Amino acid sequence: MKYSRVAIESLGYTLPGEAVTTAEIEQRLAPVYERLKLPEGRLELMTGIAERRFYAPGTRPSAMSIESARRAIEASGIAPSDFGALVHGSVCRDFLEPATACRVHHELGLPDDCVIYDVSNACLGLLNGMVQVANMIELGQVRAGIVVGTECGRNLVEGTIAQLNQDTSLARSDIKLAVASLTIGSASAAVVLADAAISSTGNQLLGGAVHCRTRHHGLCQSDGHVELMQTDSEALMHEGVATGKATFARLQQEIGLTRQTIDRTFCHQVGVAHRKLLFDALELDPEIDFATLEVLGNTGSAALPITMALGLEERPPNSEERLALLGIGSGINCVMLGCQWHETRVSGVTEPI
Repeated sequence: MKYSRVAIESLGYTLPGEAVTTAEIEQRLAPVYERLKLPEGRLELMTGIAERRFYAPGTRPSAMSIESARRAIEASGIAPSDFGALVHGSVCRDFLEPATACRVHHELGLPDDCVIYDVSNACLGLLNGMVQVANMIELGQVRAGIVVGTECGRNLVEGTIAQLNQDTSLARSDIKLAVASLTIGSASAAVVLADAAISSTGNQLLGGAVHCRTRHHGLCQSDGHVELMQTDSEALMHEGVATGKATFARLQQEIGLTRQTIDRTFCHQVGVAHRKLLFDALELDPEIDFATLEVLGNTGSAALPITMALGLEERPPNSEERLALLGIGSGINCVMLGCQWHETRVSGVTEPI
């Protein structure tokens, strides 16, 4: 896919104020650790994740999405009346119906002829939404659109801790299937895309590539009825990286982005082993990457856009830079995008505890 008239105009985010360390989680897992004689510290050692953040119990995803989207829209400088699309792209949502996008749209006061809906695709929902809005802009259907999502990880982590402590039939091999659930954090992010004709940043979305290997769809599953998840983390990591390698080759062919011309990367945040394996496979220098997994954990579909927002906020480009957005999600699906960056507009907030 290629784009000639799409700009990534701004980003917004909302982070929880409450930080929960991996050491605290292991302390809560004392019953199962003692029963199976598991050494403390193994979770952080395996994942590289020191802490993650949680919103207050009962927080609706829409509440945080409204805040993140409002910030992104204000940062963009584009009038709300110019927005023709809103996509809510997180796994977490308020209800099965109506679409969470409905409340977000209402509270933002966007036009009544705005296209609004939810997209759910594991950790790729926001990137999928970006592609869909970009397509609408490229076709001349809308002038601007916003993609937003909020992942609330508290219930998954706390439900996993309770299950591991209560089920005394579990063996060490069963614990491995729950490790990925214990890395989950909460975050909210929003991205505004606009037609180049109304863009004032010139941050051109060059295009992207997709690739899937759905024969591996069973490696990470949640049945949707209870907030528990089982993941074959090692197999998912290796197959995900292989899928990422194939997608990266397509990305280079599609938009002419090469290893030598990529200035910075922002990736989905899983763990240190995954990150090392991915950069080895793609033959990229990890020094050009910005990571948040150590302090945010895996925040699902919000992980890549919020990492991008924080990275650009911390070090705005001094001059024109080429960025690569490298997304991999269970299923296995992969979306990678490239953009030419000029000016950073980010607005974010960390909630008080």
